[in-house]
Amino acid sequence: MRKIELHLHLEGAAPPSFIKGLAREKKVDIAGIFDERGGYRFTGFPEFVRVYEAATSVLQRPEDYARLMRAVLEAQVEEGVVYTEHFLCPDYCGGGDLGAWREYVLAMEEAAAAVPEITVRGIALMIRHMDPAKGRRAALCAADTAGGFVTGIGVAGNERIGALKDFAWGMDCGREAGLGLTLHAGELKGPEEVREALALGAGRIGHGVRAIEDLALVDEIAEAGVVLECCPGSNMALGLYPSWRKHPIGELFHRGVKVTVSTDDPPFFHTTLRREYELLSQAFDWDEGVFATLNRWALDAAFCDKDTKEKIARRMES
Repeated sequence: MRKIELHLHLEGAAPPSFIKGLAREKKVDIAGIFDERGGYRFTGFPEFVRVYEAATSVLQRPEDYARLMRAVLEAQVEEGVVYTEHFLCPDYCGGGDLGAWREYVLAMEEAAAAVPEITVRGIALMIRHMDPAKGRRAALCAADTAGGFVTGIGVAGNERIGALKDFAWGMDCGREAGLGLTLHAGELKGPEEVREALALGAGRIGHGVRAIEDLALVDEIAEAGVVLECCPGSNMALGLYPSWRKHPIGELFHRGVKVTVSTDDPPFFHTTLRREYELLSQAFDWDEGVFATLNRWALDAAFCDKDTKEKIARRMES
């Protein structure tokens, strides 16, 4: 089945073997972040962030990101993905320096062009557990490169550190530049965080699943047509829910919320988009028609222009 994936962190999609290879090339010792089977080793969200940032530390040049972009896109093509959006971080790509960010974006865009089977757009991220001043620099980088490849801006990171409102300036900057807005919320913290994201003008919310704890909020989300970028496998791996049947995506869909399915950081969470579809089908008896609806919602919410959406729609229907 041809699929659309909206919520994927480029660095988080790096296979352990890819990161190990780069580490050997650069003579960087990060052996402690891998388990005995060669996968990423972490328990809980804070340690996940530490391991994620350690793995990212070996991505030091635009060429490294170009290689990663191509590897990730080729893997997504194997999963049937025809359109995707990748979260990219100016803090990781040049330390928030505008000139360096431009070089990284160009390298990633050229790498993406080498995989014509899939269309990709970038969403620049401000990192919540970093200084909001860095978020402002990231937003300026995003605004400067808005249009074409970079089409969105967002906030991600540890919800238990800082507040979404600390990044309001950056979100306004991105919005004025014509970028789509998506905020991570309602993952580690509850429905109050989702309400704050809505108050700041988010048309899409990364995760957002804990809105289910406030059914009045669920009704608001459904009525407003706000799209939730759900990543069930990620939530399961981080211990938010005990089983796929207990994951709220089924109830959210039943209550009319526009949910989509993505993998977030697939090698970290031992998942693939195909696996997500299969386990959701088993958990909620979803058939191909349900997944077609979810993909249609994802395409409608995508941060790309009308012509691109029409092209992707034709590929989905053919």
